[in-house]
Amino acid sequence: MMTDTSADITTTGTDWRAWQESWDRQQEWYMPDREDRFSIMLDMVEALVGTAPRVLDLACGTGTITARLLARLPEATSTGVDLDPALLAIARGTFEGDERVSFVTADLKDPDWTARLPHGSYDAVLTATALHWLHSEPLAALYGSVAGLVRDGGVFMSADHMIDDTTPRINAAERAQRHARMDQAKQADALDWAEWWQLAAQDPVLAGPTARRFEIYGEHADGDMPSAAWHARVLREKGFAEARPVWCSPSDTLLLALK
Repeated sequence: MMTDTSADITTTGTDWRAWQESWDRQQEWYMPDREDRFSIMLDMVEALVGTAPRVLDLACGTGTITARLLARLPEATSTGVDLDPALLAIARGTFEGDERVSFVTADLKDPDWTARLPHGSYDAVLTATALHWLHSEPLAALYGSVAGLVRDGGVFMSADHMIDDTTPRINAAERAQRHARMDQAKQADALDWAEWWQLAAQDPVLAGPTARRFEIYGEHADGDMPSAAWHARVLREKGFAEARPVWCSPSDTLLLALK
């Protein structure tokens, strides 16, 4: 049964799958190799914790990871946690009636956010394109909380922007090429972040949650985006035995930490 600390989303006839697909297309405009990250992430989940894991989908958004997890490993269960009321509305609507899935509203910067979860430990904690919103100090604190949730032998994986400041010319060339390709896709009517949210604000069901979302977060703002080496070092300091990238593109990294 889907559970949450807030009021349930009432069935409205809204096409939640269409909103999921729209979110995916918008994200792929920024990250055309997004699905590659998810594929490797689930490869490593299966390799390290098996085919029926208990998963925490951290900063879950619309439930993107959960959807791919359950399609790949139907015996898995997932707890999605986020603070964004609009994206959580889409997630709850998408997975309504799926007993394998629950959602929790919580602020990851709240020291007590783990107390809201239905389980005290997880086989895997997974997140993607979310933690770059945090600056280094609160991110390090979050990694300490995550280390306390992952069981011995379990894994944490984060797929995100991890910038290596020691390679400025490489970074600049990659960014220029990526943005040129994004401009080409934009000419083919790809939606960007701001345009997607404008559509959500016009939807009768999502308008209210979208307004609350911008009251909470304001406009999009990035955190520090430290290097993969920083993430690996801090995760080891917080209690993980091993940590390293298991996939990367010129702009993104999938980092895995093993408890």
